[in-house]
Amino acid sequence: VQLQASGGGLVQTGGSLRLSCAASGFTLGLHTVGWFRQAPGKEREGVSCMGSSGIMTYYTDSVKGRFTISRDNAKNTVYLQMNSLKPEDTAIYYCAAAGVVTPGRCGGMSYWGKGTQVTVSS
Repeated sequence: VQLQASGGGLVQTGGSLRLSCAASGFTLGLHTVGWFRQAPGKEREGVSCMGSSGIMTYYTDSVKGRFTISRDNAKNTVYLQMNSLKPEDTAIYYCAAAGVVTPGRCGGMSYWGKGTQVTVSS
C-alpha cells in the first residue's frame, strides 16, 4: 500500500495549487480519503476529507470556500484544489486513506503518504 502526494510548491498569496495523491496497492475508491497538514511548530490538522461514496465531505473552517477535495476512482487518485492561498496555509500536506469522516471531523486514517511542501509567500 502506497500513497504518493505531489503538486506542492511555492506560490504567492492569492495563488492556486492542486495537490494530487496517487494510490497503489489498494482501491482508493473503497475508502475515506483525506488531506492533512502540519505547519512548523504546530500539530497536524485535518484539512479536508471525503467519504468513499463521494457524498460526505469535511473541511476545516479555515479552508472552507477556498479548497475543494475530489477523487478520480478510475485513476485511483485524490486531489485537493487550493485557491486563494494565504501564508497561513504554508505547511507540509499529507494525503491519507481508510479512516472516518463526518461533517464535523475527519481522522483515524490507516494509510499515510509522504508529505508535499506548500509554501505561500506574502
